[in-house]
Amino acid sequence: MVIVVWRWRRGWRGPGRPMKHRFIGVEPVRMEFGPFPKGRDKEPIYMSIDEYEAYRLIYYLGYTQEEAAKHMGVSRGTLWRLLASARRKIAVMLVERRPLIISP
Repeated sequence: MVIVVWRWRRGWRGPGRPMKHRFIGVEPVRMEFGPFPKGRDKEPIYMSIDEYEAYRLIYYLGYTQEEAAKHMGVSRGTLWRLLASARRKIAVMLVERRPLIISP
């Protein structure tokens, strides 16, 4: 398994603490999923690599949230928010028949 250190919004400066590095177990490449044949003309939904990794660890590999958070190097609260956002985006994609794009 490839471990990639990923930090979203590199170079972004603003108020508050800077984001921590996150450990991602997949190569960050662009992936697209969509309805066939209708629905390709609708606005796509964008999912971050962090959300995808949280979803993959919990639902595909069967980790607990505590194990997945430790694996990614984030808190359980952060992992929970990433997971909730990923679930919501997948649900919207299925119900509204919109394309889903996972990109770094």
